[in-house]
Amino acid sequence: MLGGSLAATAVGGVAFGVASDRFGRRGVLQWTILAYSAGTFLCGLATGFGPLLAFRVLTGLGVGGEWATGQTYVCETFPAAHRGRYAGVLQTGAPVGIALASLVGGFLAPRIGWRACFLLSAAPALLVVAIRRALPESDLWLAHRGESGALRELLEPRHRGLFARSLVLAVFTMSAYWFTYSWLPGYLHEERGFTLARSASWILVTQTGGLLGYLSFGFAADALGRRPSVSIYALLMAIGLVMVTLLWNAIAERPPVVLCFMFLVGFGTGLFAGFGPLFAELFPTSIRNTAMGSAFNLARGVQFATPLAIALVAARYGLAGGISLAALFALAAGIWIWTFPETRGRRLSELD
Repeated sequence: MLGGSLAATAVGGVAFGVASDRFGRRGVLQWTILAYSAGTFLCGLATGFGPLLAFRVLTGLGVGGEWATGQTYVCETFPAAHRGRYAGVLQTGAPVGIALASLVGGFLAPRIGWRACFLLSAAPALLVVAIRRALPESDLWLAHRGESGALRELLEPRHRGLFARSLVLAVFTMSAYWFTYSWLPGYLHEERGFTLARSASWILVTQTGGLLGYLSFGFAADALGRRPSVSIYALLMAIGLVMVTLLWNAIAERPPVVLCFMFLVGFGTGLFAGFGPLFAELFPTSIRNTAMGSAFNLARGVQFATPLAIALVAARYGLAGGISLAALFALAAGIWIWTFPETRGRRLSELD
């Protein structure tokens, strides 16, 4: 089920990215929100595995398009000197959403049932009303309206090498994220003997770290640059992961220390806040959303294999061994970022 939804995000990222470059950021952002809101609502009404899978795919399509469209809009709207911090503020929606999901799964679902939880998850559809009333179209897109070359232009020699590197960076970072968060609650519950409620509480600590990581990453990226900031945060995430998996026994008798490293795992994931500004500063307006949506979501789609990879490793080394692989992916991302030019402060109009 998770694999199907993740694969759908890849399709959604490409399709909505192309649509956004052609039809505008504002309208396509509304389409994506309506798609994933409808998908989650219908999941609550599903009568069997087949319909539930289909509705999860619809949700994945919307989720795949929403991130890149929102980040593209923010990066084209705010000034270059402060682009990182505003993108970071937008990215804080991720840990807030995961924290809410942990609360719903750990405390609310046992009381109202999983169907009601899905129905409540359709609430973001209300945002469309606010967008239609208050959100103007991107000035930069309006200035280059009708110039979109979409996938054809993205695959031209001048862009495809950079896009390939962007995709590799996204795969490394996505792998670090999904190897961690797909199985961390189960790891705490099954291998460390936590109750579901306690596991949810500890995940909230990680998401608190993520919230502060996303917020702080933007300021770090604007001050230090995109490349060093990604490397620093990737290293912090890797250290936290190793400590709460492979070296758990060394710190298990000191819960405050364990929680500190759980917090560090979340804080390190703040490097995700760098994707929006970095990708926006690499590609022209005509293909910006296509490039961002494709790289980010094709990498996310690849993660449909994560559950299988974790299961294979866990069969021999336990969930701790499987999750610890995320540290290697985080370190790889921290190294790979140096294959890119430094783009801090770049004016997007220079790319057109």
